[in-house]
Amino acid sequence: MQTVKEAQATYEMTFSFDQLLVQALRLPPLQKVQLVEKLMGMLEKELESSVGQSPPRRSLHGMLAHLGPAPSAKEIDEARQEAWSTFPREDI
Repeated sequence: MQTVKEAQATYEMTFSFDQLLVQALRLPPLQKVQLVEKLMGMLEKELESSVGQSPPRRSLHGMLAHLGPAPSAKEIDEARQEAWSTFPREDI
């Protein structure tokens, strides 16, 4: 009896997802369970191997560090006062 990897290497994938689903639904209940167990085992192995491959994420602080320090509350208040000092304008 050949292993799953040997079968994958020698079998040409010609089934569409729908065709494969129809074939799986025709299986008796015990074989459906066996199929699901086998697929879950293979999926777990794939996920375990791909977890360590993702690049580490940069923190939001690290991504915005090039912008320099944030303005202080006093600077924000001064800018707000300056921006709204001419509102409402009398000349319009």
